[in-house]
Amino acid sequence: MSHAHSAAAVDIGRTLDHGPFSSLQKMVVLMAALSIILDGFDGQLIGFAIPVMMKEWGIARSAFAPAVATGLVGMAIGSAFAGYMADRIGRRLVIAASVALFGATTIAIGFAPNIDAITVLRFIAGLGIGGALPSASTLTAEFTPLKYRTVAVTGTIVSYPLGGMLAGLFASFVLPTLGWRAMFWIGGALPLAYSFFLLARLPESPRLMARHSAQWPQLRTLLARMQRPTAADAPFVDAVEQAAGQKQNAGFGALFKDGLARDTLAIWMGFFMVMLASYSAFSWLPSMLTAEGLPVSMASSGLTAYNLGGVLGALGCAWAMSRFGSRWPLALACAGAAASALALKGVDFHQDASLLMLGLGVHGMFVNGVQAPMYALCAHVYATHIRATGTAAGLAFGRLGAILSSFAGAAIITSNGAQGYLSLLGYAMLAALVALFLVKHHIRGRRAADTPSTNAKAA
Repeated sequence: MSHAHSAAAVDIGRTLDHGPFSSLQKMVVLMAALSIILDGFDGQLIGFAIPVMMKEWGIARSAFAPAVATGLVGMAIGSAFAGYMADRIGRRLVIAASVALFGATTIAIGFAPNIDAITVLRFIAGLGIGGALPSASTLTAEFTPLKYRTVAVTGTIVSYPLGGMLAGLFASFVLPTLGWRAMFWIGGALPLAYSFFLLARLPESPRLMARHSAQWPQLRTLLARMQRPTAADAPFVDAVEQAAGQKQNAGFGALFKDGLARDTLAIWMGFFMVMLASYSAFSWLPSMLTAEGLPVSMASSGLTAYNLGGVLGALGCAWAMSRFGSRWPLALACAGAAASALALKGVDFHQDASLLMLGLGVHGMFVNGVQAPMYALCAHVYATHIRATGTAAGLAFGRLGAILSSFAGAAIITSNGAQGYLSLLGYAMLAALVALFLVKHHIRGRRAADTPSTNAKAA
C-alpha cells in the first residue's frame, strides 16, 4: 500500500479523535486530574487556616482579606500566562512547573512569620494554582478520543473541589494535633514531590508535537503506545487547524462579532457571579462557621461537605446537559443554589448541625453543578479558532468575582454574620441564573440534536 518515500500524511486530529481509549491515554488523564486534585487541595488550605491564625496572632478576620485577594489575583495571572506558555514550551512542562511552584510556596507559607509574608507567598502560590487548571484540562482534551472528551474534561475540572474536600478531611485531623504550619508543610510537600513524577512520566501533547517535525520520531513512538501505529516516515498534519488557518488570529474582538456579543457578556456575568459565590465558600466558609461559635473541626467539615456536594453536582449536571441540553439544567442548578443558601438562614447552627452539613453539601452541589459545566458551554458557543480565547476570557472575568469575594466575604461576615453571608451566596446565584438564561446558543440535548435545526454552531 504505502512505500517508504510515499507515506501518506497522518491527520493528527483525526487520529486522536477516533480509535481506542488506550491505557496510556487513561493514565495521562489520571495524571492531569491528580495535578488538579493537588491544586484544589493547596488552593483551599488557607480557608481552613485563617480561623486558627486569627486566634494565634490576635488579628481580625479582615486582615486576611489581602492575603486571600492576592492569591486570587495570582491565579488569574497564572491562568493567562500558563495558557500562553503551554502553546510555546509545551503542556507537560507548564503543568509540572505549576505544580512545583504552588507546592514549594505552600511549604514556605508554613514558615511565614506574619500576615504580610503570607500575602506575598499566596500571590506566588496563586500563579501555580491558576496555571495548572487550564494546562491540565487542555492536555486531557488533547489525549482523549472525541467520544469520551466531555466526560474526561469535566472529570479533570471537578478534581478541584475533590481536592478541596480532601483538604477539609486533612485539615480536620492535622490542625488540632499538629497545627496550621504543619498543615502547609505537608500540603506543599505532596505536590512538590508529584511535580518530579510528572516530569519523568507525563508525555507531551501529540497535537503540539505534530507542529514540530523534529519531534515526529518521538510522536510516532507515543502514537504506537496509544495503539495508533504510523508509517516510519509519514509526515503529520492537523487538518482542522489548517482549515481554520484564515481565522487562526481572530483575536479577542471576535468574541463580540457574528452574533456572539450577547452570549459573551452573559457568560462573563455568569462566571463572575458563580465564582463570587464559590470562592466566598472556599475562602470564608470555615471563618463564618467559627464566627457563629462552632468548633474549628466542624468548620472544616462544613467546607468538606460543600466540596463533596460540588463533585456530585458537576458530574450530575454534565450528565443532564448531555441528555437535555444546557439551558434548563444550568437554570435549575442556579435556582437550587440560591434556594439552598437562603433556606440555610432559617437553620439553627448549634441545634441542627447535621441539617447544616446537609444544607452546605446541597448548596455546593448546585453551585459547582453550574461552574464546572460552564467550560463545556464555552466550548459549544465558541468555534475552534476562538474557543481557547473565549473560555480564557470568561474565566478571567470570573476571577474578578473571586477577587471581590475575598473582601466582600470578610466584610459581610464581620458586619452581618451568617445571615448576610448566606444572602450573598443566594443572591449571587440568582444573578447567575438571569445571566445564563440570557445565553442564546445553549448546548442542545441528544433528542434535539437528532432533529434538523438552523443552529449550526461549530463544535
